[in-house]
Amino acid sequence: MKNDLISVVMSVFNAQDSLDESISSILNQDYSNIELLLLDDSSTDESYQIMHNFKNLDHRVKIYKNNINLGLTRSLNFLISKSSGKFIARQDADDISLPKRFSKQLNVMQNKNIQICTSRAFIKNTDKKIPGVSDYLPTKLVIKYKNPFIHGTLMIKKSLMESYKCYDEKFHFAQDYELFYRMLKNGEKIIKLKEPLYILNMEDNISTINLEQQKKYARIARRNHKSN
Repeated sequence: MKNDLISVVMSVFNAQDSLDESISSILNQDYSNIELLLLDDSSTDESYQIMHNFKNLDHRVKIYKNNINLGLTRSLNFLISKSSGKFIARQDADDISLPKRFSKQLNVMQNKNIQICTSRAFIKNTDKKIPGVSDYLPTKLVIKYKNPFIHGTLMIKKSLMESYKCYDEKFHFAQDYELFYRMLKNGEKIIKLKEPLYILNMEDNISTINLEQQKKYARIARRNHKSN
């Protein structure tokens, strides 16, 4: 495996209860050539201090702070603009990457010359795997109804991400769904590993708290891309 640099991007908002475990899961990966770019999106809890503590312990950690809350889409685009890696990897601040996630994804991408890779995940505190039944259906069919990919498991070649101008900042929610839809419509191949490499929190996360907004922006994405 080539020792390419992976830039892990994580936007953080009031995640003090899960942040320590989430960051540790990245820094303790069996693949160590990473940089972790953390952005505090104007949290009101101790998130920024936790980030700062990790920065003092590990030179691979870089931290930034928004003076006002800009939301996930703009925050991720900012972090990507600051990244140095050949590959971009995502993670949410309340999720966990399993120890071999990066090495397994990178190995597949390098060996098969793939530019986009995701994986399945375990739902936190359960043995349930996600996606479930829909994982056995054609991706181009599933995406017409829901997101077939888990955003936090995304690993993508940075040059490809930049060619798509990253996330569409008109999408305050469902920005990943819009990007995946756009890429598939353009013929990009997205590999989804069957092995769960991630632990996904589904309790009081951004998607569940803002469920109606997520649905609204997902409908806009479908309408936009069906008309193209």
